[in-house]
Amino acid sequence: MTKVGRPPQDPARQVERAHRILDAAAELIGRWGYDKTTIDDVAKQAGVAKGTIYLHWRTRDALFAALLRRERVRMLEEVRRSAPATPRDLFAGIAAGLLRRPLLKAALVGDSEVLGKLVRQKRHGPGAVNPGEALDAYYAALIQVGAARDLSGDHVLVIGSIIYGFLTVPWMLPGGPPPEERLAPLLADMVERAIGTGRALPDDAVDAVERATLDYLDSMTYVARRKLADSLSSPRSV
Repeated sequence: MTKVGRPPQDPARQVERAHRILDAAAELIGRWGYDKTTIDDVAKQAGVAKGTIYLHWRTRDALFAALLRRERVRMLEEVRRSAPATPRDLFAGIAAGLLRRPLLKAALVGDSEVLGKLVRQKRHGPGAVNPGEALDAYYAALIQVGAARDLSGDHVLVIGSIIYGFLTVPWMLPGGPPPEERLAPLLADMVERAIGTGRALPDDAVDAVERATLDYLDSMTYVARRKLADSLSSPRSV
């Protein structure tokens, strides 16, 4: 309920202010890490009062949850604009997006230097890559047209292990990782080898794979946008 004598703010201005605060949080967490970034720091960087931040998020964790959700939406939207037509295109785009976004990569691999105590949330938190039923439906569609092998339900394990491995192991190698622009294509190639049938597809199957790929990406993007919108909604009347 809006308080008497206090006109409600324009919702568009509220969202703009929320994004400005998230921009400040992203810069500071990238510079200092989560544990060393305070609400006071974020407020100063964003040019707002500390209390203004609490009009949007009740806790510091909620603020950074919103930041991770925004990063995920932006990554998925970027991949969607590239119009991936195959699983290889899709996972190459997702891998490249994760590598370009340190916060998402940190959430996936549990980088405590970046996210500190938030690494506890990396598996089920807002920044995690949670495939859910959408990936099951996508993989079933690929199997149906002969574009993927039947892995007896282990497709999530296989794909997830490849993504996780490519985002963690290269940094442990002697001499360090290869250039990041090589990692995404290598990852996509490995996914294709793991799930693909190696058979050429007829034109109608190729079209079906493209539709299924875009439908899967649209489904993930829709859910990510909805969760971000929930995170940007003020927890109290402003």
